[in-house]
Amino acid sequence: MNFAFSDEQEQLREFVRSFLDDKSSEAAVREQMDTEQGYDPDVWNQMAEQMGLQAIAIPEEYGGQGFGFVELIVILEEMGRSLLCAPYFSSVVLAANALLLSGDESAMQTHLPGIAAGETIAALAFTEESGRWDEAGITMAATASADGWNLDGTKSYVIDGHTAGLLIVAARTDNGVSLFAVDPQSDGITRTALSTMDQTRKQAKIEFSGVSGTLIGTDGGGWAVLEQVLDLAAVALAAEQVGGAQMCLDMSVEYAKVRVQFGRPIGSFQAIKHKCADMLLEVESAKSAAYYAGWCAAEMNDELPQVASLAKSYCSEAYFHASAENIQIHGGIGFTWEHPAHLYFKRAKSSELMFGDPTYHRELLAQRIGI
Repeated sequence: MNFAFSDEQEQLREFVRSFLDDKSSEAAVREQMDTEQGYDPDVWNQMAEQMGLQAIAIPEEYGGQGFGFVELIVILEEMGRSLLCAPYFSSVVLAANALLLSGDESAMQTHLPGIAAGETIAALAFTEESGRWDEAGITMAATASADGWNLDGTKSYVIDGHTAGLLIVAARTDNGVSLFAVDPQSDGITRTALSTMDQTRKQAKIEFSGVSGTLIGTDGGGWAVLEQVLDLAAVALAAEQVGGAQMCLDMSVEYAKVRVQFGRPIGSFQAIKHKCADMLLEVESAKSAAYYAGWCAAEMNDELPQVASLAKSYCSEAYFHASAENIQIHGGIGFTWEHPAHLYFKRAKSSELMFGDPTYHRELLAQRIGI
């Protein structure tokens, strides 16, 4: 079986890279890091209207383009390479997949067209202050009322939660974990932007007090949906990590060619050669893991749970190592605020912990294959 990208997928990569080189330069990333909303609305609209990126993996019947997960990981890899500041991961990977996997036709018809058009920024709020990524970490209560459901509790580490126009919230009913669509402008909601190490990806704490929510899918069926969403998110994040790791490798090799010490390029020194060679091996291995996981996600086959954990754990460590070695190869300048190396280092560390660190996913992998 051929796992290589098709000509059309490579062309998509070229288009997205060209767009991001122009719209997500280092200067643009630094500018959006310092804003409260964390992204440029004009660029977000161009992504939707000119490139159709938000619609890429949403079925045509809901206003999307109907492509698969492989096309999505091509886009995410390029976004990871350029550190794009935009609510793409939260809206397209997390929220849209939660809606699609819920099987709730009404919710899909209501919300997916807006996400596909770039008009709706959505966020998935399931992690709480415990920082746990499993079912036991969801303790927020949802109680039935005459008008529907009322939600009480706190969600934390919600990606783009402070700017989202739609919240998909996981809470517990008497039947178990369920998903609810919530208008963030509702009475009883307090949203607070969190101070994070990685300033290129904004997170928020959201407090709910008697907030009205609309059930998505079945009462008590939320964790079955979330479990699949988290597997897809792990694969998507692995693709992002591959893009960032490749950029760190490229930066290191280029600097090793032009930086001269003792009358010759530092790339001629054995220690630097070994660092670059180790990085290359890890980045190429990470690509293999992420691409195969992307194929499994596109097929939604039985291997996805195992491969998702494998890809997330390996790509997390490969990206973090590449970002750290990039700083070392650059030497003193690599530690400065003015150099972009620290931006990749911070994204690598935050991505390593997001949806569970490598140790968590190795344990999950062991459980899933019955070890």
